[in-house]
Amino acid sequence: MKYVQFLLLLTILLIPLTLSAQTLVDRIVAVVDKEIITESELNERVSFLAIQNRIDPNQKGLRTQVLDGLISEKLVLAQALIDSIEVTDDEITRALDQQIANFVRQVGSEQRVEQMYGKSISRIKREYRTEIKNQLLVQKVRQQREASISVTHREVEDFFISFRDSLPQVPEEFELGHVYIVPKPDTAVEAKTRQLMQSVLDSIHAGGDFADFAKRYSTDHGSAASGGDLGWEKRGVFVREFEETVFGLKEGDISGIVKTQFGFHIIQLIGRRGESVHARHILMKIDKGPASDSAAVDTLRALRERVLKGESFAELASKYSEDEDTKSVGGDLGTLTVDQLQPDFAGQIKDMKAGEISEPQRTVVGASYGFHIIWMRKRTPPHAINIQDDYKRIEQLALYMKRNKLNAEWLDELKKTIYVDIRF
Repeated sequence: MKYVQFLLLLTILLIPLTLSAQTLVDRIVAVVDKEIITESELNERVSFLAIQNRIDPNQKGLRTQVLDGLISEKLVLAQALIDSIEVTDDEITRALDQQIANFVRQVGSEQRVEQMYGKSISRIKREYRTEIKNQLLVQKVRQQREASISVTHREVEDFFISFRDSLPQVPEEFELGHVYIVPKPDTAVEAKTRQLMQSVLDSIHAGGDFADFAKRYSTDHGSAASGGDLGWEKRGVFVREFEETVFGLKEGDISGIVKTQFGFHIIQLIGRRGESVHARHILMKIDKGPASDSAAVDTLRALRERVLKGESFAELASKYSEDEDTKSVGGDLGTLTVDQLQPDFAGQIKDMKAGEISEPQRTVVGASYGFHIIWMRKRTPPHAINIQDDYKRIEQLALYMKRNKLNAEWLDELKKTIYVDIRF
């Protein structure tokens, strides 16, 4: 029983960002401060948890457990607003790309994800930006609270003694680092794409049909078939450059050419209701030619040679890597298992020996791609967990449980000061 309780606590702590949405007309099952939880939101979270853990979504007590988790999230989100905690557009985009990549890896393809949710990947990303933003805010609040929490050596030993017989075998692990570079669009290709976009814009101003041009030229396959229609969206859904433009338009206005991380856009504002807009757009991605890929690969080969001649991998990663999440720590990817790696990444390292540095490899990140060289710092074979070899792992598990206990106590305190009404 103790082990089951431990796994439940661990599942709650490690559950990834979820993709849940609310419909405009829906039964309210709970109210937390000024936030509501709808029945559809609860149902989607239950389905997600069931898929992730391969359990029956109708399992007794599961809906109540999930509703408790949603209420906890809303409580923490309310505290985030009180504490004026913020997240950036880039943070939201990276988290959303990673979440989509995780789903694709889990179900096998982007097409399968689109079938499951009944919408395109691009539409999923637009519709769930607000949800991802809220999840990141919750994470930041918890990270700030948990930064000062630690466990003593005695607490680690007590934890290991209590759960030793139930802890699973440690799988094979890899300590990895990488230098990641994104191919830059060829200036000639970018200029040609802009020129084509300008021709489309000129044609629209000359009386051409916006929807027809979207169907013919837009590379946003999620909206092109409907003439570029993006539907009604609230402020905070679009990336910064797009949002600044669309909220600056008057109804019926058509923008100039807008460049975002996705490419060049032409945007038309169809309607506005308060902080929501109804827009349509034409997107042209900026393709990267063979010369772009070759330049990235050549740069990485040169960096690999410098490491082989004695320069520090970490210092070169800090200077040249374009992975914003790891460059500040010298390209360190941490200690990972095969299950935590994307299939292409796992294939790249399966035959590497400790200390080896790979040749440049192509790797997919979200909806984009880049090239990297990988440093296999250490390989550890699978083995039964023990406190001598796996102290850090056991320490982290003990810390998760302690943090969860303290978080539960903190949430109980929040419930005394923040309005909660359960209608389930």
